[in-house]
Amino acid sequence: MREAQFNPSSLKAFRLAAAAAVPLSLLAGAAPLAVAENGLNTNRGENHEWARGAIEHAQRMRMHKDVDRGAQQTPRIIKKLDIDHDPGGRIASFQPGGATITAMNAFFQDLGTNGRTCFTCHQPQNGWGISAEDVRVRFAESAGTDPIFRLVDGATCPTDDVSTLDAKRQAYSLLNDKGLIRVGLPLPAAPDLEFSVASVDDPYGCITDPATGLTSPTTGIVSTYRRPLPSTNLGFLSTIMWDGRESSFMQQAIDATLGHAQADVAPTVDQQQQMVDFETGIFTAQISDDKAGSLQSHGATGGPVALSQQLAKFFIGVNDPVGLNPTGAPFDPNIFDLFKTWLALGMGHDKLEHRLSIARGEEVFNTTPINITGVTGLNDALNLPSIAGFCGTCHDAPNVGDHSVKAPLNIGIANAGADSPPALDISGLPVLTLQCNSGPLAGQTFMVTDPGRALISGKCADIGKLKGPILRGLASRAPYFHNGSAATLADVVDFYDLRFGIGFTAQEKTDLVNFLNAL
Repeated sequence: MREAQFNPSSLKAFRLAAAAAVPLSLLAGAAPLAVAENGLNTNRGENHEWARGAIEHAQRMRMHKDVDRGAQQTPRIIKKLDIDHDPGGRIASFQPGGATITAMNAFFQDLGTNGRTCFTCHQPQNGWGISAEDVRVRFAESAGTDPIFRLVDGATCPTDDVSTLDAKRQAYSLLNDKGLIRVGLPLPAAPDLEFSVASVDDPYGCITDPATGLTSPTTGIVSTYRRPLPSTNLGFLSTIMWDGRESSFMQQAIDATLGHAQADVAPTVDQQQQMVDFETGIFTAQISDDKAGSLQSHGATGGPVALSQQLAKFFIGVNDPVGLNPTGAPFDPNIFDLFKTWLALGMGHDKLEHRLSIARGEEVFNTTPINITGVTGLNDALNLPSIAGFCGTCHDAPNVGDHSVKAPLNIGIANAGADSPPALDISGLPVLTLQCNSGPLAGQTFMVTDPGRALISGKCADIGKLKGPILRGLASRAPYFHNGSAATLADVVDFYDLRFGIGFTAQEKTDLVNFLNAL
């Protein structure tokens, strides 16, 4: 582990080296801002300044050449109802508008310089995200040449040695072990930045090297390691990306192409629209369970077809627990009703018993009281040290499970040091010590594996805050949480049980895990 203080004298040398190494024509950071000015950014209140630094960083990292050029394997067609096996049974995707011919949609096209497409990190067998298990298979089958293994963000640092197979295993260890992609984000500029980076404990030396990371305690790039979010069920989103940094799907298509694919130019408006049309036109959910069988039998409404019909009932704030529902309707903690008919099933057959367990788990999710404490973005925002809540307080969108309004929260998953999250594995992640120098929290210090929303806003109050993802299709995309710190859904349940002192029984834990696997 390397802990370092930052010497501002390295900044001038770093800038001179970077300027000499990278032609200005490749620094495409201006493109997203220009597009935003042309009206494609649907939320002008969103700070998009992060994109210039992040894209310049990704483009600059092209000086570290990828020697591998493995081709992206892509199916010819994504069927209207596309079903794949996953560790829990079968995951299905449904396109109400009909099948997609991949050759005719930019989502599946190579628009960059490193062989990647959107499909590289968003595949149907993983619920249109990635799973660590699938990544390991791809590494073994391609000897690390599959396009997901690229230095820019697949490696722990773009300077990693990938000259041998063993070196590749080390370089891509976080991707193989936890399904994590490196996201290089610049520290916000003054006067927005309220904190400085006092020290970094970094096993990879990427944040502490001024060529790839910080150039002073308040300037440069912070490498965060995050799970790619699913590119499906997007009509239910209230927030784009873990930290809410993207303001529209069109803008996200631009930034991903210039960053992850290291493209020379931004995708055209038509290409952006093709990507967005595909992503917003597909719905994904578990359709069968290895032990329970069909999740649509005996009146149950699992699977993506029923989920697609839920979209007509969704709107921003639809079931918000703090009064932001525009209809004025009260919050209903009964978030899911997919399997309630199974509560009447008799016992005596393994399949029926597992279905009953899933239905009981749905009830546990809906009805278990939780004393919510210490959640920044909730307890502090409401000035309530204790909130009587439920799972649905933070997962309120009906039959979907994300938050129906923008609500970045810190429940402790990004914490490190003495406040490290219980039951989770944060080993292998860099730890940053952040010192608040201005604003309401001036004088406070935070130890985190990910600054979260604070890398976009610059605010100490946003340190560690991230959104909760949509819960459908969970069985297909382990591990869990933004940093892959929960290897299984049982680990997720254990974390919540310990973090909030819920007191689940062993049976309730089993039922809740079975329910989450059926989503």
